[in-house]
Amino acid sequence: MMPRLSFFCMNHGDVILRFDDVAFHYDVTKPVLEHADFSVRENAKLTIMGQNGAGKSTIFKLITKALKPNEGQIHLKKGATIGIAKQVMDPADLEKTVAEYFAGAFADKKFDLERHVARVLDVVNLVAPMDKKLSQFSGGQKARLLLAYALIQEPDILLLDEPTNNLDAAGIDHLTGFLVMYDKTVIVISHDAAFLNSFTDGVLYLDAHTHKVDQYVGDYYDVLEKIEEQIEREQRQNARMEKAIQDQKDKINFFSHKGGKMRKLASKMRDAVEEAEENKVDVRREDKTIPAFTIPSDPFDKPLVKITSVHVMRDHKLAKKKCDVTVRRRHRVIIVGPNGIGKTSLLQALANGTEPGAAMTPGVKVGYYTQDFSNLTLEKTVYQLLEEVMEKPDNQKIYETAARFLLPGDKVQTKAIALSEGQKGLLCFARFTLQRPTLLILDEPSNHINFRHLPVIAEALNEFEGGMLLVSHDQEFVKQVSVNETLDLGAL
Repeated sequence: MMPRLSFFCMNHGDVILRFDDVAFHYDVTKPVLEHADFSVRENAKLTIMGQNGAGKSTIFKLITKALKPNEGQIHLKKGATIGIAKQVMDPADLEKTVAEYFAGAFADKKFDLERHVARVLDVVNLVAPMDKKLSQFSGGQKARLLLAYALIQEPDILLLDEPTNNLDAAGIDHLTGFLVMYDKTVIVISHDAAFLNSFTDGVLYLDAHTHKVDQYVGDYYDVLEKIEEQIEREQRQNARMEKAIQDQKDKINFFSHKGGKMRKLASKMRDAVEEAEENKVDVRREDKTIPAFTIPSDPFDKPLVKITSVHVMRDHKLAKKKCDVTVRRRHRVIIVGPNGIGKTSLLQALANGTEPGAAMTPGVKVGYYTQDFSNLTLEKTVYQLLEEVMEKPDNQKIYETAARFLLPGDKVQTKAIALSEGQKGLLCFARFTLQRPTLLILDEPSNHINFRHLPVIAEALNEFEGGMLLVSHDQEFVKQVSVNETLDLGAL
């Protein structure tokens, strides 16, 4: 087995965080962590890897003490503070103003709050009036506010959960530059491989099958290679041990039918075999990837939707702009523009039929993917959310579809609110396969999704026979989808 690497060899400061034989479970039959041991030094920049639902966000909750371990200890350097930039904004915060939101970051009243807010908003490259409600910001702007909220606390450990979600290219570049120069500890969860590789110097790898955490030194792509090599070595090692064990079992079977000394020898060999079984390596397995799938679409000969005008946000004011976009079958339109210009609002209005400048042809069936999953009733079970998009409920098909998107039987009767963000994303695509939409409206569909799944999803979208309106800042993903037309809101 490849020896566990440690950050003691790196040019960082003292250990600031240590997990000591930590175990955690939400359900005793479904452990998230078992015997987790790792340490993080000051100034280290690490990413947490693991497939959707493995427990990456759970580790963050354990670090922040939102959850307590069932076993073991989590040690934090005396006096060290923690700030976390969450994936999504708390719905309870949406009606707060910018001033009210940031005031909540401090235990005591800050008389110079506006100055502190201005400083962190400059860091995240955002202009935000203090009296503006958070609900009025775009998804990308909310992502910047979440980061600013963490930064205003000046934490010794900065936790970032999918920080590039909803950020445009300029926002990602700005964040990357900031993190490269940031002189404190950063631990990040992200599906964006290029972003991670630009600033991280190590990986905490959470294995969904063994429930252990291994620590690696190196950039993101180097670590991926190390993990794959380790898996291959462990598989070969176990294969050799299994062959040797089977050979011993055959001998035991032979000797046990003999008398006297041979039977005693067989008994000793059984003890040796049991020991060998215990010494087999807990083999890590590559993160599961969803199999290839298709999104069926019923034939539709007429144009699906015609857009002659849209509303965009300029200087915090709505402005009507003319355009000429017609979406037909096999036609894919990407909508681009800077954060805050109104891309999400436009998609929402198109999906709801409330955009005055758009005419949706009657009979068009819309499949809508929202960046925050607000179109899903999260108190419903996975089963109910799949069933509700089917014309004719089919129990077997629901379970088969869920399993194909890595939502096995025990997840099917689980409320969607208990799923990870990545699992919610896969659930949305599972729904599309059962819904048979004629038009897909997709708002940042690569958000939260494990990078291993993205090529499979892109291929399914590329083969989709219906029409598509897409917002995505993931340029590699967009290339794979084969977009036909661009609607640039910033250029109107």
